[in-house]
Amino acid sequence: MAALAAAATALSLAACGSSGPSAASSGKGLTMWVLNDQTTIKESVEAYNEDHPDEKITLRMFANDDYKQKLRVAFGANQAPDLFFNWGGGALEDYVKAGKVDALESGEVDLPRFMPSVLDSATLDGKFYGVPANGITPVVLYYNKKVLKDAGAEPPKTYDELLTAVKKLKGEGVTPISLAANSKWPTLMYLEYLLDREGGHTVFEKIAAGDSTAWKDPAVTKANSRLQELVEAGAFGGNASSVGYDQGAATALLHTGKAGMELMGTWEYANLVKAAPDFVAKDLGYVPFPVLPRGKGDPKNIVGNPSNFLSLKAKSKNKSAALTYLKDYVMNDAQIDSFLATGSVPPVNKLESKLASVKSPDNKKWLTFVYELVRDAENFQLSWDQDLPSDQADPLLTNVDKSFLRQIDPEQFGVNMSKVAK
Repeated sequence: MAALAAAATALSLAACGSSGPSAASSGKGLTMWVLNDQTTIKESVEAYNEDHPDEKITLRMFANDDYKQKLRVAFGANQAPDLFFNWGGGALEDYVKAGKVDALESGEVDLPRFMPSVLDSATLDGKFYGVPANGITPVVLYYNKKVLKDAGAEPPKTYDELLTAVKKLKGEGVTPISLAANSKWPTLMYLEYLLDREGGHTVFEKIAAGDSTAWKDPAVTKANSRLQELVEAGAFGGNASSVGYDQGAATALLHTGKAGMELMGTWEYANLVKAAPDFVAKDLGYVPFPVLPRGKGDPKNIVGNPSNFLSLKAKSKNKSAALTYLKDYVMNDAQIDSFLATGSVPPVNKLESKLASVKSPDNKKWLTFVYELVRDAENFQLSWDQDLPSDQADPLLTNVDKSFLRQIDPEQFGVNMSKVAK
């Protein structure tokens, strides 16, 4: 717990970014750009530089809000770094289609060591354009064991059980589900899961592939109906739209017993450890998102952020050195141990022996839960606002918020988004 608490701040920054560019090393050799909060990557660069004093990596670290724009400008000016940090999905695909990124051969960087569902986010037309560079962050349903028990509710395994738990918690005067709706992207998580459970992952795959008519699929309308059904049932209380995520209010509602559940990425675990270690040890529970028994989706499918990636600039003059770094210094034993020590699961196969050596029972249970969730998932859907082209991300979040507020009916959501996507 102490180790996790010490690392919690860095992990929470992975969700919201930090500030200011800085140079971590200098010298001849390849260049790399990442976010400020990527301390494990920074450590791996330092290890590489120690082993390659005549061919060092020059690392620049940026604040989250500035990074994407600076990267676009650098590519436009033919001044992009040899290796660059990215989220996969639509933004990476834009660079690939523009001929700015080199495909990576499986043997060059030992891709079989990574989970297939994670690699999918950096795969285009059967080719791989990135190496996973940090921990996996699926979205899971956290719950307060004591609050649910006092209300006579069970951790929900199905959507109907979720509605039942909402009714019981509301009856006890507790906010059933903590939601930072003011930030919009936490609400998106519900729609992502509900669509996958209703219609299967192929519905959004069509959308991401550019089929604007897929937004009008009946499953999209049903998913919005489910979201509005939860709102009407009082699942999120009456104040969710005034709660933002970055201030930690939604997190606090769960660990202080004012809310029964919270749907959030796995980075929330570290935030909870920092804020309320006793709660984590005694009363924190977690389950996958509930199943829709009559839905078409695979109940093992998950959504969230499979990983961030390091990708190689096309025609890099330092390709050989970059491939050496990606193969020998990214997700090697030292880096895997570093991730596990901070409560984060690296996206690699055959992690069972490493997990077995974790000393804390609570941490071992958590890490094993996350690892098995991703290992067993046929599909790991990257968050829609990252997977879609950038010009669709803001309209998406706006329409998700309108649906949540019931300012538009469920069918209108799909109509609005189909117009944006044309």
